[in-house]
Amino acid sequence: METRTLGSQGLTVSAQGLGCMGMSQSYGEADEATSIATLHRALELGVTFWDTANVYGDAGPGGFGANERLLGQVLADHRDEVTLATKMGIEGIAPGGAIRFRLDGSPDNVRRRCEESLERLGTDHLDLYYLHRVDPETPIEDTIGAMGDLVQAGKVRYLGVSEVTAEQLERAAAVHPITAVQSEWSLWTRDIEPEVLPAARRLGVGIVPFSPLGRGFFTGTLSGQTFEGADSRGRMPRFTDENRSANEAIVAVIAEVAEAHGVRPGQVALAWVHAQGGDVVPIPGTKRVAYLEQNAAALDVVLTDDERSRLDGLAEQVVGARY
Repeated sequence: METRTLGSQGLTVSAQGLGCMGMSQSYGEADEATSIATLHRALELGVTFWDTANVYGDAGPGGFGANERLLGQVLADHRDEVTLATKMGIEGIAPGGAIRFRLDGSPDNVRRRCEESLERLGTDHLDLYYLHRVDPETPIEDTIGAMGDLVQAGKVRYLGVSEVTAEQLERAAAVHPITAVQSEWSLWTRDIEPEVLPAARRLGVGIVPFSPLGRGFFTGTLSGQTFEGADSRGRMPRFTDENRSANEAIVAVIAEVAEAHGVRPGQVALAWVHAQGGDVVPIPGTKRVAYLEQNAAALDVVLTDDERSRLDGLAEQVVGARY
């Protein structure tokens, strides 16, 4: 697979990454054997930019951090082949089994969570360490300062931030060079374009879009599917029965473009994200080999200007908020 450079500090990664969250939470029951097979196939395909977080997991036996432990099983023999990204800042708690979250970007927590992630992943360093969400109780300068100390200590190579405003990104970059900003960016989520994207490019910060497939919606395979229990999409406005029916019109347009290329709708949705610039590296998530292979092949899809223009307008048709 081709590579792209994130940020102006020189971090080179596979042009498409792998979001690993869904292997342990949010999109149905976890299947460790299937997920490990997918990770090994990713290595074979050159999809070596892997994304996880300290909080990915659940309130069950695996617990929060289960996703890092899962990756650690494969990294034990392949650490040098992977550009590893993880995050801190969201704290998972499960009082009485009910999952709740809070934010903690305090310097002490930065150091503590980094050590825990290193242990679970079975490595002595993280290639990219993100602030998962900004803690409103802790100045972002304090959080990034503590993360910068980890770089000085050799435990982290590069720093990133996730779901920040343009102002927060600028404040973070004033403390320490920021290599990547991770935000949701797709055909139906364009929030970063007015302010965050220009700020990132002005500051020399790469873009890592998560959920570039609209949480699977753009694949065209979710029609009639119900989302219950461990699948969090059932609680998202765009996936309610009424809104999903309206949003199917978006998938229909994507499918028409896909048919013209002889590819699948999800590959067109990913091709649109890839076409946003050489500083953009999406991290579609999957726990299945077949979908991983389809996603990787999206790099070969080249959209025409007319197709890109047609796809650009789809965001205006979306019914329902992100969350």
